[in-house]
Amino acid sequence: MPMNKKTITLGVALCLAGLTAMGQTDRGFEIAKNLEIFSSVYKQLNLNYVDDVDPGKTIKVAIDAMLSSLDPYTNYYPESDIEDVKLQLLGEYGGVGSLIMQRGDSIIVSEPYKGLPADEAGIKAGDLILEVNGESTRGKKTSDVSSAMRGQAGTTVTLKLERAGKVFEKTLTRREIKLPNVPYYGYVQGDYGYIKLDEFTTDAAKHVRDAFLALKKDKPAMKGLILDLRGNGGGLMNEAVDIVNIWVPQGTLVVETKGKVAAKNMKSLTRMPPVDTQIPLAVLIDNASASASEIVSGSLQDLDRAVVVGQRSFGKGLVQNILPMPYNSQMKVTVSKYYIPSGRCIQAIDYSHRDDQGRAVKVPDSLKTAYKTKSGRTVYDGFGIEPDVEVEPDYMSNLGIALAQKMMVFDYATDYYRSHPTLPPASEFEISDALYDDFCAYLKRRGLSYSTVTEHVIKQLRDVAKQEKYADAIEQQLKEMEQQLEREKEGDLQKHRTEVCEMLKAELLNRYYYDQGRIEGALKSDKVVNRAIEELKGNK
Repeated sequence: MPMNKKTITLGVALCLAGLTAMGQTDRGFEIAKNLEIFSSVYKQLNLNYVDDVDPGKTIKVAIDAMLSSLDPYTNYYPESDIEDVKLQLLGEYGGVGSLIMQRGDSIIVSEPYKGLPADEAGIKAGDLILEVNGESTRGKKTSDVSSAMRGQAGTTVTLKLERAGKVFEKTLTRREIKLPNVPYYGYVQGDYGYIKLDEFTTDAAKHVRDAFLALKKDKPAMKGLILDLRGNGGGLMNEAVDIVNIWVPQGTLVVETKGKVAAKNMKSLTRMPPVDTQIPLAVLIDNASASASEIVSGSLQDLDRAVVVGQRSFGKGLVQNILPMPYNSQMKVTVSKYYIPSGRCIQAIDYSHRDDQGRAVKVPDSLKTAYKTKSGRTVYDGFGIEPDVEVEPDYMSNLGIALAQKMMVFDYATDYYRSHPTLPPASEFEISDALYDDFCAYLKRRGLSYSTVTEHVIKQLRDVAKQEKYADAIEQQLKEMEQQLEREKEGDLQKHRTEVCEMLKAELLNRYYYDQGRIEGALKSDKVVNRAIEELKGNK
């Protein structure tokens, strides 16, 4: 009896269902088989390995290695690292509120946060941390010392410190440290508002909104606004959506997520009436602007609501969820990709494909797709957010790199702060000729030395010449080149004076006025900010 179309369709469907079930069974068997193999390997290690095996350490290494084969954002956190998770997601942790850094075998305070326990106790940048709760910091990593200083709010930690040869102790009560999302807001060139957003942790949108309202209240006729997302690695997606909501109408699509679990796919639309849909808006980005920063800048670009200025962004179009695990541990898992209003995903690296060395590959140009903004402008997926107005980044000179690496500017600022009780306001302070000359004299006393790329090339040329038996013939010319370079380097402090002055100004302002002062002091000479203002002036 011949089969009709319904019979054939039903048969095909049953076959496909059977194949799907077989595929799921095979996958389940493979998972069970490999878990059994892993368990057996560990049992045999525990029974037979020559030394004792630390189960917590070895299993953590195994988990980390497994997750590293996926992407850099899928991570496992044991209970001991939960403070780090709180810092990433909420911008808060239990601690004393200071940044530290390593210098040789020692740990020093690089920056105490304003108004927090370390600052209130009188701890200053440049202080050497000798001990934490009686345990020496000598030879330890900053991560180890930082972990020792963190802890539950309300508990105490005792630090032994050294400043200018004098040793002293401070016992601090840890607090729930909440880092500011908006470290600074104010005006640039008189009538243009500026908001610096460092993170997308809890209440980031509220802080941006409050800053914007304060600026509008101060100057109702504000001519334009700059939102600075440079160096902002992202954070909570809902905060990004609510920030966009400040300048676009309620009910506007900002981002859509798509992943394996269809039930978790979602469209995020603005939920509230906007504050201002008309003010000219510029968003600043660079290659460290990622994730939520790219949602804000990319969606405002797709909606033709803002001009994006700076350098191409990082290109992270992946979304992570925090999942609870046994014994108070947690796992952050990449669950989906996000797509901004034009429909593009800006993820720049394809972690599902690897090269011969096992490295994830960038999305090739041939696979990039063109999309259209709300007004019909062409934008592309697969390589971050490309700014509407590109501004070439400034690169540090060899001199600047040496000053940073050898901590010459940091040390000078430490000495200066200890002997000068005041500094002019951040908006007025500039490096005077006398101050710069004093810094140059300081470098001479310290014996600043550094190598240039040209010197490295000459050294390589000398080595190759020896191998090829040309060394004697060209040695005189090489020496003359080296001598000429040394003479040229003597003038580097004048040649790169602008760069060095900015470094020195930033460090000094940070000592007297904390991060807020450093940001405010840099605005006047910030070429990306100035370029954004040019765009806003033309957008009247």
